[in-house]
Amino acid sequence: MIWRLVVLVGVYLLLGAEGRTRDGRTLTFHRTQQDESQGQGRARPRRDISGSSGTLRPSHGPPFTSCRIPLTPTEHKVLDDNTHETGFNGDDGSYVILTWVGDGTGVVLVLSTFSAPIDTFLEGGSSRLYRSTDYGKSFHDISQRINNTFIKEEFGVSVGPGSSVILTADVPVLDNRGGIIFTSTDAGATFKFIQLPFHLAQPITYHFLNPDYLVALSIDGGLWLSLDFGAKWTKVHDGVHSFSWGAGINLFFSCSRVDTFEADERGDLVLKRTKDLGMTFTIIHEDIFSFGYIGAFLFFSVMEDSRSPRVMYFSSDQGDTFSQALLPSASTEQFYSILDGDEDMLFMHVDNPGDTFFGTMYTSDDRGILFSKSLERHLFDGQRKSDFTNITSLRGVYLTNKLDEDGRIRSVISFNRGGTWRQLNKPENVECGDQVQKCNLHIHGEHSRNNRIVPMLALSEPTAIGLVIAHGTVGDSLSSSQHPDVFVSSDGGYNWRGTLRGPHHYSILDSGGLIVAVEAQHEKQVKTIKFSTDEGRCWKSYNFTEQPFFFAGLASEPGTKAMNVSVWGFRPEDDSQPMWVAVTIDFQSLITKECTAKDYEEWLAHSTDEADSERNGCVLGVKETYRRLKRQSVCRNGRSFVVSKKQRPCLCIREDYICDYGYYRHVNTSECVRQSNTNKTLELCLNGEEDELLTAGYRKVPSDRCEGGFTPQLIDQTVIRPCGVKTSPAPPAKSSSPVTHFDTPRERLVLILVCAVAAVVVLIAVISAIFAVRRVVYPNRTPVYRFSNLRIQDENGITADLESATSSNGTACQQDSDDDLIE
Repeated sequence: MIWRLVVLVGVYLLLGAEGRTRDGRTLTFHRTQQDESQGQGRARPRRDISGSSGTLRPSHGPPFTSCRIPLTPTEHKVLDDNTHETGFNGDDGSYVILTWVGDGTGVVLVLSTFSAPIDTFLEGGSSRLYRSTDYGKSFHDISQRINNTFIKEEFGVSVGPGSSVILTADVPVLDNRGGIIFTSTDAGATFKFIQLPFHLAQPITYHFLNPDYLVALSIDGGLWLSLDFGAKWTKVHDGVHSFSWGAGINLFFSCSRVDTFEADERGDLVLKRTKDLGMTFTIIHEDIFSFGYIGAFLFFSVMEDSRSPRVMYFSSDQGDTFSQALLPSASTEQFYSILDGDEDMLFMHVDNPGDTFFGTMYTSDDRGILFSKSLERHLFDGQRKSDFTNITSLRGVYLTNKLDEDGRIRSVISFNRGGTWRQLNKPENVECGDQVQKCNLHIHGEHSRNNRIVPMLALSEPTAIGLVIAHGTVGDSLSSSQHPDVFVSSDGGYNWRGTLRGPHHYSILDSGGLIVAVEAQHEKQVKTIKFSTDEGRCWKSYNFTEQPFFFAGLASEPGTKAMNVSVWGFRPEDDSQPMWVAVTIDFQSLITKECTAKDYEEWLAHSTDEADSERNGCVLGVKETYRRLKRQSVCRNGRSFVVSKKQRPCLCIREDYICDYGYYRHVNTSECVRQSNTNKTLELCLNGEEDELLTAGYRKVPSDRCEGGFTPQLIDQTVIRPCGVKTSPAPPAKSSSPVTHFDTPRERLVLILVCAVAAVVVLIAVISAIFAVRRVVYPNRTPVYRFSNLRIQDENGITADLESATSSNGTACQQDSDDDLIE
């Protein structure tokens, strides 16, 4: 389990997480001034979140009542006895990077380093490495284990499966033949010095499951592999642009073609795969801009012609077969962005041309080929940041913001994986007043965080069922004129409640049994932490230090099962040098009762008090009943807590289906009807061969597990002839060969009987084949899509066999640019 916190000297306002790993447990905090100076290459101007011009003074939104309970003297003493403060005296590092190593080991590594290159400091400058084995209550300086070497700030500490750790040293390129790494297999107890035969261009990447398998990219574009945790390295390809592990030991990477001379020429990359750890390579596609891998999908954007927009291709079988996605193409002024994805489906954003700040969100089928429109005018701000959020505490829930035609930003939520979207309900303890026409809750996302309106994004955890914590504004739209407050939902986003006034930093502990928060201060020092044991209904405050300090970060072990949290910051000393401070508060001694069966309840997810009790709670075709902690129970879930749920399938209804490609939902009847501008022959260029698309106009929402009930009937069979309609064979030419005649009645009778018998046999065979095909192709009469494998055409127009299109390890490639947002 990995979680990283980076805090800097001079940071008075924490803006939250900039980047996350695949599991969402790695966070990076940074100095905000650097964001404005660095910017992004093609960033568009920022948009005023209020949708109006002029300078607006922050003001509080509609008032709400929040419960406050004072600490008893006994509680205060218990917390004092279990609060541990560490001052890192004499440490002048400008960055502090925290990394949890292993699962439940209690090991925390803290790297103190600099943000500038080593040659800008006095000779002898080095990084410091600290280690804790008690979840941050105490630290030991172990810098000597890495020879007091200067460690790259941008690489920091890389943690892989198990207890493996890699630190990357910062050494001058000209004076060293290669870089230096320190590796550990025992959570940092010992380190091994390794001299690399190359210089790293980016952090080393672990295999998902095997910590011994490492892949790295050198500064000269070389792709390197190690199969023994960095002890030995082998160069497997030259000039690689980017790479990604796939399923198993599949490794994908992109590079430019051999005959490419301009390194930044667009759309000239080649996508390759090795499935034997660099022994052989397969060309998947040429002329790509970018590629990525998420869930079970390999995806890449292609410029098939220099004068044509880019198109997207997807593969669900590791690149063995792939098809062009049914999505609008993107010009050079647009981009694609994968918002989220898993084994069942993908969320894709296609940007609108120009500086519009919005685009269209699509959802895919389970093969990543057929995409349906999910949300129009989806917000994508000038920094190419999306507010799209997966609410992981409840299946199928997603939250995002849209830019309406009136120029205002409004929040919408989906409870069925993007099938339908609606605005959030007004919080139960907030009243907007008569002057507000529409009173809804609007959630601040990445757009607001970039504009320094909120310090954190919405927070949810899979083990804290239904719990969501977010900054929000109540009113007609998301407005920067209002001071954002903290709101909590206990049912996955259906209902909300105002809980804390003003921006805060917050964290979920003990699988949702405990929430902690620290008020965000721009220039003031902090000394108080707030905590709640009833999902934010009531809060208690505790002064964790007598000497306040400037807040830099709130850190807790990943997985939400811990009951201790660390408050990080720095305190100015008498010599005007800041001293790093870490205060770890252990709530386990305060909440001593272990939860019993009486402390839990059976909770039906997505329950909305519908009149139809049979359908109540049915979302994505299933009812889910969870065993979760009662709000009034004050006890410990503990580290052994496991989410328990029961599932029961629901009868299918129309809402379990979305309209297929070429169909739309009729407003009055909710039926899927064919679009008037869609031809009988759908233009779907696959590989130049005739294909069939059998559809009833509907397709089941990915991950939907309903049974029985509504079943779409096959209403149309569309024959697709992509890349030009094949013509029928020409009639045979007249032959000069002898012709046999049947002149006598007996001969004619024999001929008729033979033809009749042959016709009957053929008819029976055809009917049998039709029934056999129908049973295989579309059981239960559900839509079936049959697509051919795309093959690459070489310059002579001959179809190349992908399996044999391999290249040697010495193939030359050059780097290229990438305009797509592959996240």
